[in-house]
Amino acid sequence: MKASAFVYPWDVNGDPEAGARIAELGVQQATLASAYHSTRALTPRHPRHRIVTAEHAAVLYPPDNRWQGRELKPYAAGDWAPGDAYGEAAAALADAGLDVHTWVVLAHNSRLGADHPDTSVVNAYGDRYPWAPCIAQPATRAYLVDLAAEAAVRPGARGTELESLGWYGLAHLHAHDKTAGVGLGDAGQFLMSLCFCPTCQEGYGEQGLDVEELAAVVRAALEPVWQGAPSDGGWAGVEKLLGEANATATRAWRDERARTLQETAVAAVRAAAPADFQVLLHADPVSYHCGANAGVDPGHILSVADGVVVPCAGGTGLLTPFAEQGVDGAVLAANFTVVSGMGGRPGSLATEAKRARDLGASELRLYHAGLASEGDLAGVREALGGL
Repeated sequence: MKASAFVYPWDVNGDPEAGARIAELGVQQATLASAYHSTRALTPRHPRHRIVTAEHAAVLYPPDNRWQGRELKPYAAGDWAPGDAYGEAAAALADAGLDVHTWVVLAHNSRLGADHPDTSVVNAYGDRYPWAPCIAQPATRAYLVDLAAEAAVRPGARGTELESLGWYGLAHLHAHDKTAGVGLGDAGQFLMSLCFCPTCQEGYGEQGLDVEELAAVVRAALEPVWQGAPSDGGWAGVEKLLGEANATATRAWRDERARTLQETAVAAVRAAAPADFQVLLHADPVSYHCGANAGVDPGHILSVADGVVVPCAGGTGLLTPFAEQGVDGAVLAANFTVVSGMGGRPGSLATEAKRARDLGASELRLYHAGLASEGDLAGVREALGGL
């Protein structure tokens, strides 16, 4: 199976051994961040530093003039990724014999929400989520589509992986996160992720809903959850809390906004890219789910993109809805965490990869070559050597 390791430019730049070390894992590809959110990252082998603090979401290359005069535009990185950090790292990885694909984070941007608060998701209580741009808003959609095209199609890149190309919601680690005190469950997460910005209010109205009544229903439905009552799981739980008509209408609005954004962004990437440029989405097969792995309809997304990258850290079950579509040539990449300190299991990677292959996976993604310890990387080398 073809395998690719995720990597940041700061894992490579300034470390002359980085490219060869990644290639020696047994991977054929590096998926290199070109646009990324704020983070604090360990660099356990770098000769110059051990911690990199990316203070805000940024592009890791010099943006072009398409952004001149626009209110919403990408931010340049600071000293954690100066100049064309992406380009420098991509060249080093290519010199090590690796194919390089871009890794583009889209609807996840706390700096955008801080500077332009009206772009953010607003919940039923009126709280803004600055890390979560509302993907229904026309200006935000235009920004995300152009960012996808620019950040994906970097010189020498042979493909891209688009992360968070869909709704972001409450379930996101933000700063020193303190939101786990109440178990919201799947249904509660959906209710707390419903957006009530002016654009979404108008959209709900087009679905025949009274917006003020809907917000009141959401708040009332969540009240027992705040008191400690468990919420039912899955979509049936959402329908029980909201009522079937409300649930169906809100999902119809949100699914359509996510689906059309994905179509438009992928088309923009392909229009800017050379022939045979591969476009994958980080995806969850349940369309109402929010987060870095955007909720999608499996059949639809495989008719739009070349394939998907599917989270498998908690098991390989999410591969099945995509594999069942039977789309010839579609890439189904199983994404495994291989950093022990982040819950990864590099020692069982070979077994899990074989299970993923049996379920229809055609490729592997390994998160994350820069963050892993030397012991973790040794486990990856052993696992890939046996596949």
